[in-house]
Amino acid sequence: MKNRFDLIIFDWDGTLVDSIDWIVQCIQRAAAEYGCPVPEPQAARDIIGLSLENAIQTLFPELDNDTRSKLAAHYGQQFFSRQIGPDDLFPCVHDMLRGFKQRGFRLAVATGKKSAGLAKAINATGVTDVFCATRSSDQTASKPDPLMIDEIVAELGVSKQRTLMVGDSVHDLQMALNAQVASVAVTCGAHSADTLKQYQSLRCLAYPTELISII
Repeated sequence: MKNRFDLIIFDWDGTLVDSIDWIVQCIQRAAAEYGCPVPEPQAARDIIGLSLENAIQTLFPELDNDTRSKLAAHYGQQFFSRQIGPDDLFPCVHDMLRGFKQRGFRLAVATGKKSAGLAKAINATGVTDVFCATRSSDQTASKPDPLMIDEIVAELGVSKQRTLMVGDSVHDLQMALNAQVASVAVTCGAHSADTLKQYQSLRCLAYPTELISII
């Protein structure tokens, strides 16, 4: 994989940031607040990576639109009640990102988060200057639609053959397949190695920092 890629697109939650358990708790609390069946942890993990609207529709298909909107708002209040900081990045991710940038890689983020939340998180974790481009679910189509990747590639003028997607969920890897770009799976987030290995990734790593020695 050496010298194969110019652009690395990372998912955010569960790939660069250790936030999956907190997301699950916030989903469960929001469900309880509105008298919905509280999803099991893995059911909540399974929707991480989708836009919030798609995630809630998937988990609670019986809800009317008004209740879905209220549940989404409650989730957001819960999630942002906890201050995020540099320590929320997985170990050594900060140094990895800066090292990749220094080596000439172009770095981007494609996430199911909303753009305001992503901007806040990137700033709070101290990596604002690392990324050349970002796409969030309120700016384009939700994963696994390939549009996030298509737009980033077009914006940065990098070929898909020189682009790598790194993610922790089936939605990340299916998006990469749909966009026809290579992917690497990481198991530090939403889904297990057995689940992720079904999506034709080049590698399945425990943490994204293992990329340092292979690209």
